[in-house]
Amino acid sequence: GAGNAPQKIKVYLEDGMKRPFSAVIDTPGAGNAIAIRNTAPMEFPLSAYVEADNGGPGPARALAANTKPRTIQGGAVFTTPFAPNVKSIQIMLNTDGRPLQARLELLQGPNN
Repeated sequence: GAGNAPQKIKVYLEDGMKRPFSAVIDTPGAGNAIAIRNTAPMEFPLSAYVEADNGGPGPARALAANTKPRTIQGGAVFTTPFAPNVKSIQIMLNTDGRPLQARLELLQGPNN
């Protein structure tokens, strides 16, 4: 809709186990969702840890200990919505040592 400014992040890592990607993404407004697309071939799945951050600080690595990952096969998309009161989300992407290629997109509004 009008006034929406999607945030897009492209990620490429040579070794997703040695150097996992993590981010905290601001989620202004209401009706947000995050879409994580594994842009690598099917043979290169990645694990996505996603958790809503309702105010408490915390390193993204803690996600691995407290959140069950979602395996996203190469070429697949995983989208998850968040409640309007969520201020930001924490994301960590990693692999079993294979290359990591992904695109993250913050979707806003009712048509996401």
